[in-house]
Amino acid sequence: MLALPSNPPQSSGTDQTEKQESGAVTTEEDHAPLTQTNASGFHMTTEEFKNKFNGAVGKYRLNGLSITRLDMKDSSEQGTGAFEYVFNDKLRLVGTLNSDQKVQEVRLYENGDVSEPTGGIFLTAIATLILTTNNEYTYNDAQDVIQDIGILDRDVSQSNFDGATVRNGFEYRFSIQDHDHSTFEITVAK
Repeated sequence: MLALPSNPPQSSGTDQTEKQESGAVTTEEDHAPLTQTNASGFHMTTEEFKNKFNGAVGKYRLNGLSITRLDMKDSSEQGTGAFEYVFNDKLRLVGTLNSDQKVQEVRLYENGDVSEPTGGIFLTAIATLILTTNNEYTYNDAQDVIQDIGILDRDVSQSNFDGATVRNGFEYRFSIQDHDHSTFEITVAK
C-alpha cells in the first residue's frame, strides 16, 4: 500500500463533487472553465518549472528531490521538445514542451515491485509536481488530490490501477501498468 508523508493540516476550502468511472474515483472542482489560452499547457518554461518544483521542495523540506539540470531533447521537425530528469535508478521525470517552448505535460515514472510499500520519495515527488502546477495549493491540497485519485485506498489493485482527478484545468492520473512500473502524469484536461 502507498503511504504519503504528512505535514500539519491546513484547510483548502474547496467544494468537490465525486463520480465513479471505471473503478476509479474522479473528482472535479468548480472553477472557471478551461479557455483556449490556458489549454495550451502549464504556462511556464522549463526553467520556471524547475524553479517552482525546487521552490516547493525547499518550502516543504522535501529532501532528496531537487532538480539540478533538466536534460533537454529537441524535436525540431514539430517545433516542440522534451526534457527528462533522473532522480535515482527507480524514479525519473519526463516532460513535453509545446510549440511555444512551454511545459505541456509531465510524467513521473517509478520502476520497482508495486506490491511492496513505496519508499515515500515517489509520493513526495507526486505531491511536489501537484504543488508545482498549482501556485495556490498547500501540501494538504496536494494530499487531497492524491487521495481523490484513489491511490491511498486500502483496496487498490496493485496490478492494474488507473485513477484520475481533474482540478483547475489539469488532469492528474496515476496508473500501474504491470507489477514493475507506475506512472503519474499531469496533463491539461480535455
